[in-house]
Amino acid sequence: MKTRLLLAFFTFASVYSMQAQKSCAAFSYQQGQLQKDPALVNRFRDIETFTRNYISDNKGTASRTEGEIIKIPVVVHILYHDPADNISDAKVISQLQALNKAFRRTNPDTVNTPARFKGLAADCEIEFQLAVSDPRRRNTSGIVRKYTPITVWQNDDKMKFSSEMGSDAWDAKSYLNIWVCNLDRVAGYSSIPGGDLAKDGIVLGFNVFGAEGGMGGFNMGKTAVHEVGHWLNLKHIWGDADCGDDGVNDTPPQSWYNIGCPSGTSVTCGNGPHGDMYMNYMDFTDDACMNLFTKGQKTRMQAAFAPGGIRNSILNSTGLSTPLIFESPVPEEDPKWLHPQFYPNPASSQLTIDLSYDIRWIGKTMTLMNMQGQVMMQLPITAKVQTINTSNLKPGMYLLVSKKDDGETIKQKFVKL
Repeated sequence: MKTRLLLAFFTFASVYSMQAQKSCAAFSYQQGQLQKDPALVNRFRDIETFTRNYISDNKGTASRTEGEIIKIPVVVHILYHDPADNISDAKVISQLQALNKAFRRTNPDTVNTPARFKGLAADCEIEFQLAVSDPRRRNTSGIVRKYTPITVWQNDDKMKFSSEMGSDAWDAKSYLNIWVCNLDRVAGYSSIPGGDLAKDGIVLGFNVFGAEGGMGGFNMGKTAVHEVGHWLNLKHIWGDADCGDDGVNDTPPQSWYNIGCPSGTSVTCGNGPHGDMYMNYMDFTDDACMNLFTKGQKTRMQAAFAPGGIRNSILNSTGLSTPLIFESPVPEEDPKWLHPQFYPNPASSQLTIDLSYDIRWIGKTMTLMNMQGQVMMQLPITAKVQTINTSNLKPGMYLLVSKKDDGETIKQKFVKL
């Protein structure tokens, strides 16, 4: 029981079920991470101790000079399978604008903050900009576009590795990595503060990314605001427990998350007369009903940038500095199709196999059989486009068979003339 409570206490990451509401599956994500690296529990404890000491030493207010803006270099990794998901630069920029409006409290909808909470609302003095220099100081747009054979991703961090057909993180000590992909049943999630730097950043689904055109009530780019809040060490406002503690003094306790677009005063956990702060970015309400971070949340986030804080190195990033090398990596060409191609069919002396849509086939074995099931030849797949010498085969129909590690198979008939 004690271990279970400890794990619940350290629930920072957020994963949303894209149903009628945002339901959090963060516990299962974090439990998996902790099973792989039990030392994370100690790192969580150290980070929390550092944060609480910072808040105490600064009497609950940010110690940085007022008006001193923290600027965070951002790299957006767009992982698309269908070309229609290769979202535009304009949509990426709209998401950055949504982040900046929320963290600087310049959204027009801040007028909707109830009078009872207006005095607590904060300009967090944090801004986000697309990187102009990559980790090698080459010029960059801050946007990485990559075709992937993966059609649907899980909240298991595989999208963060090229070896898994995703995109490798840029140096997490210098950049905020944002991966955008087709997530299965979730809207997004954040890495765990203090966790593996190769996994550090946030992941967002296509259907909640950008400041317009998103899904349902999550169409104003505020899912990213919530996840970046986690990345900056904010917890859910209800403290991930019934009347839990989110480590912030000016957010009232509440029994659990709110959904939809509440109104009026909802009193829980003895938080009267003002009730739940359901318009806080760290609750689960619709985008249109979220409109504030508090001064206490600002202080907690600012602690991450203090000397010794988990995000302090960002302040020395060269991601927003003038590039030293004005060349960009040559982007990979998209495949011409999204499934195996075999030609010509019928074939005379040679059959070409094009598997460029999914390079994971390289290294696998292709088996050629006759229609009686007899193996005629086996050959390793060594290239995205490969040829098979069929000149020695007797005329007739044959079958090519192969299987990948993920269970996907090829079973293709062809005719030898």
